[in-house]
Amino acid sequence: MLDGMSTTLAPRSRWRARALKIAEAATAPLAPGDFLDLFAPLRAGAELRGRVESVHPETADAATLVIRPGSDWRGHVPGQYLRVGVDVDGVRCWRAYSLTHGPRADGRISITVKSVPDGQVSPFLVRHTKPGTLLHLEQAAGEFVLPVAGPRKLLFITAGSGITPVIGMLRNLYPSTDSGVLRPARSAPYDVVVLHVAPSEPDSIFTGDLRKLATAGAIRLVARYDDQHGILDLEDLDALVPDLGERTTFACGPGGLLDAIATHHEERGLPLFTEQFRVSTVVAGEGGSVRFEKSGVDVECDGARPILEQAEEAGVLMPSGCRMGICYTCVLPLREGAVRDLRTGELTTAVPGETSDGGVAIQTCINAAAGPCQIDH
Repeated sequence: MLDGMSTTLAPRSRWRARALKIAEAATAPLAPGDFLDLFAPLRAGAELRGRVESVHPETADAATLVIRPGSDWRGHVPGQYLRVGVDVDGVRCWRAYSLTHGPRADGRISITVKSVPDGQVSPFLVRHTKPGTLLHLEQAAGEFVLPVAGPRKLLFITAGSGITPVIGMLRNLYPSTDSGVLRPARSAPYDVVVLHVAPSEPDSIFTGDLRKLATAGAIRLVARYDDQHGILDLEDLDALVPDLGERTTFACGPGGLLDAIATHHEERGLPLFTEQFRVSTVVAGEGGSVRFEKSGVDVECDGARPILEQAEEAGVLMPSGCRMGICYTCVLPLREGAVRDLRTGELTTAVPGETSDGGVAIQTCINAAAGPCQIDH
């Protein structure tokens, strides 16, 4: 029986292979898959994409995009982020954005984007994206999530767009429906305080959501607006959160604030989980000329900003992803010279004849030039 089946299947395999060759010849220089992408871009087996189904303004410079992901989307855990690819002026640019919902029954996902002045991707997503737009996606990633069997008495400290991963966790814990905020049994053990900081109330993303959660008794909200209360002083934390010592803190926001919180909590021996969207510069490099060998381009880089940013400004097409040292998409070989980690001040050097033939792998999103460098790119 098996021999008979193999005899029958062999001509079919040969026929399929021949048909594929004919299709490839007929559609060259495009592949048959390129035509399928026109009609079924979200199909299984295709490059992962998502179709924007709706765009909802949150503030004057922020919007939420509801996206239908492709069939191969593997889902996410609340608090994770995904990388989104957008073609700008013929160049595909990737940025990382937090998912602002837990898993949804309709399979959709959402991200909330704050437009960055002079940015390439965020202004496009916030101001020019329409329903029907196709975006390139990668699978969800990140470890800024609630532990499965972790602490239940929590403090979330968020600033600006740092609220985005936290709102995904909160919406999963306390779903909001037309009849109000739900408090399912699985969320009953949680005791949550949210300390949210923003320049002003109109600039605060998800203010309405946080208020609804607070009104329903799901969370205790401590809102601090710079124009009303002044810049947050961490010495006030004990007064704002009297039982601070009993809580596990999850903090997300600008690097400066996170560094201050880390110092504060470390001095007191308090547990802390953090996530930041941009590199916080601790020690600047000396700067220098960076030569990209394969492209033959020389870029004069100062020592206070990542090589990635300055190379892009000079027109060099660079691999990139999260831009905060997490995803390692930006890694390139340093052939010669030295770079300095902007977060820690750690120096990495490459000396021809002493380092490996492949160079030393560096993350260009967190390293600055510390003298003349040669990078294999």
